[in-house]
Amino acid sequence: MIDLIVRNLKNKVSKEEWQTRLDLAACYRLVAHFGWDDLIYTHISARIPDSEHFLINAFGVAFDEVTASNLVKIDIHGNILDGGEFEINPAGFTIHSAIHEVRHDAMCVMHLHTNSTIAVASQKQGLLPLSQYSMFAMATMSYHDYEGLAVNPAEKKRLQDNLASNNHLLLRNHGGLTLGATIGDAFMRMYDLNRACEIQLMLQASGEELVYVEQPIVDNILNQAKIVHTGSTGGQKSWPAMMRKAFRLDPSFAE
Repeated sequence: MIDLIVRNLKNKVSKEEWQTRLDLAACYRLVAHFGWDDLIYTHISARIPDSEHFLINAFGVAFDEVTASNLVKIDIHGNILDGGEFEINPAGFTIHSAIHEVRHDAMCVMHLHTNSTIAVASQKQGLLPLSQYSMFAMATMSYHDYEGLAVNPAEKKRLQDNLASNNHLLLRNHGGLTLGATIGDAFMRMYDLNRACEIQLMLQASGEELVYVEQPIVDNILNQAKIVHTGSTGGQKSWPAMMRKAFRLDPSFAE
């Protein structure tokens, strides 16, 4: 058995960085709890407030092993600034760096390989207006065609152009991606996207005639959501509860 390197950065970084580390580590643990992880692969990155530095998971660390202290600090090019003996997956950061370069409104970028997002991303029509969950995702949805493993720097511009100002992205034959001004926003967008894809696949498997939501309703869903979450976003409303859940599941993420 190979022991995981243990670090303790509490009181050694700024309060803002430590809070970002706590939120991001909790996010990784929640992804593992919901069964959205993929061994040591896929990533969630977060910008440290008032900086051009980012936090991301160490390559080789499972999502349910991520802690606030073993997250790796990097720059926009993926150079390690503070990671102890940890490394990152440079190919994995290609997608994240492309988005962080142009979407300065996004603190967090979440990219996952769930079965349901891969399956729907691989359907020609993509996500369909079949459930309330799909409404939220379709309101700001983009698609990016598969180009193989994300190791080609030239792909970054195409990915940026395809995403544009949207907050949801289905990568064809690959998986799903969400981003948000907070870690909670990115998490809740992924929750909605994954549920939408799961429900679509269940409905398609039923063989029954399907009822599609009309486009004007899809177009108005974000305005309706503002009424429900007056003065905030769904992520801001739900994230405190998700943090409490993460602490109940295993408080070691906060180490």
